[in-house]
Amino acid sequence: MKRTDPPAQDTGETDTRSSRQSRLSADDWAQAALDVIREQGVAAVAVEPLARRLGVTKGSFYWHFPSRDALLQAALEQWETLEQERIFGSIEQVPDPRERLRSLFLIVGREAKPHIIYSELLKALDHPIVQPVIGRVSQRRQDYLVAAFKEVGFDDVAAVQRARLTYSAYAGFLQLWFQLQQPKLTHEEFDAYLEHLINTLIP
Repeated sequence: MKRTDPPAQDTGETDTRSSRQSRLSADDWAQAALDVIREQGVAAVAVEPLARRLGVTKGSFYWHFPSRDALLQAALEQWETLEQERIFGSIEQVPDPRERLRSLFLIVGREAKPHIIYSELLKALDHPIVQPVIGRVSQRRQDYLVAAFKEVGFDDVAAVQRARLTYSAYAGFLQLWFQLQQPKLTHEEFDAYLEHLINTLIP
């Protein structure tokens, strides 16, 4: 059962702030932390700026989390769960394995926000909370790709190699786009690139 913040004490604060503080949940704090990671990176996640961002006091934070690390853990677990449900859950009903793979490429290719978060997390792999989450997400994605390429008709070795190539293309593109600040493609250029990638990797 999710906790919401306790009723605010009568300290003279406005009714608006008291109402907001009483409605915030742990998930709201986790989402705010993810927004900060996307905008500024993992190091920027801090209690006081987040409280100001949400329009509440630090007491609201400590009602839900004992520490900043606990918030970061919750935020990354929320991102991991939603990423799994949004991407993989949305294509499971596609019966044809080739069309399922194509749908996966299109969904992944056309959503920027999760990729920015993933890219920022890659910059913080030395953090003890970030590393295992990225490890699980990356392994699960590659395992899914291996199974998908087997369904298409590749043998075990070829499916593994095709999955590695696919994931390398994904991670490499993020590196070029978000970290090396290469010139961004227009929508038309990116769609052409994505179609080329699909035709190259999916027989």
